[in-house]
Amino acid sequence: MLRMLTGGESHGEALLGILEGLPAGLKVDVKDIDRDLKRRQAGYGRGARMKIEKDQARILSGVMKGVTIGSPIAVFIKNKDFSIDKLPAVKNPRPGHADLAGILKYGFSDARRVLERASARETTMRVAIGALCKAFLAEFDIRVLSHVVMIGGVAAHSKGLSFDEILRRASGSKLNCVDGSIEKLMIEEIDTAVKAKDTIGGVFEVIVRGVPPGLGSHVYYDRRLDALLALALMSIPAVKAVEVGSGIDSATRFGSEVHDEIFHNRQKGLYRKTNNAGGIEGGISNGEDITLRGYMKPISTLMKGLNSIDIATKKQVRSATERSDVCAVPSAGVIGEAMTAFTIANAFLEKFGGDSVGESQRNYKGYVSALKI
Repeated sequence: MLRMLTGGESHGEALLGILEGLPAGLKVDVKDIDRDLKRRQAGYGRGARMKIEKDQARILSGVMKGVTIGSPIAVFIKNKDFSIDKLPAVKNPRPGHADLAGILKYGFSDARRVLERASARETTMRVAIGALCKAFLAEFDIRVLSHVVMIGGVAAHSKGLSFDEILRRASGSKLNCVDGSIEKLMIEEIDTAVKAKDTIGGVFEVIVRGVPPGLGSHVYYDRRLDALLALALMSIPAVKAVEVGSGIDSATRFGSEVHDEIFHNRQKGLYRKTNNAGGIEGGISNGEDITLRGYMKPISTLMKGLNSIDIATKKQVRSATERSDVCAVPSAGVIGEAMTAFTIANAFLEKFGGDSVGESQRNYKGYVSALKI
């Protein structure tokens, strides 16, 4: 079983992460971690902070000569903008942010002590740990990608594209979008928000290919794979809704139009012609691609502020402004990949176990060979 713990504040000295439970014998290349960290910082609509930080991971424990040894893996990422003790108090809480709720919860006199941890800067470490989980899943030919399917009300066309085609088309895109013509309209939406000193949200999709049937459980509510994945994506700052498969559209259709019929032939074995379930039925993976969507609200920090109050005087004021992004949907997708990879890797180890990668592979191969019908 995997456990992840992150520490650090947005303008603190560093971000720290511990991943416990990754089997021994996994080859780790820090360049792969740094590649995902760079992807998290990219995307049209990102703020000035991305120009300051050049995130690079250092592994402090759990790895010898580039191979995991079974002990907890500690990861360190230094913040270049280490200014937490010099920054001003934040007395005007931002609607939509954790500012006011955190002040009320902890009895703080300002929001600085809240926003430093509530900041999405924390997700940098999740991406680093997610990269380690991706490396583990790759040993079993399980791959994870994300792409942007909507910015504001502008939606891309990706239906019918294969996993590899989505990966190819999205790479190099300013918004990690497969639809070049629609991407131009998305950029116009972001530019409109910039001019208005506003922010804009959207939707990202995460797809996992190669997940075997049998991960998760229908027996226990807290082991249902779709529930665990929903938790993972909902934990990303500003994500306010999660969809599995065609869940939202399915609510408007008849069952005969929604459920994925089952077929069999000698060449393919068991197969489906559709995947409206998003690869999960009854809380268990069914062998199809796992498809998830995260719906991200507009970021809470607006350069023009919104109506708020001064915590000290209780007078009506405009909310505080901090350095912020205008749109971070592509970055949220990369974080979504990381959280999905962590969740799938955890469910995989729960099913197959193994103190070493070799042991996990033997268990996995035995299970897969028994699946043939």
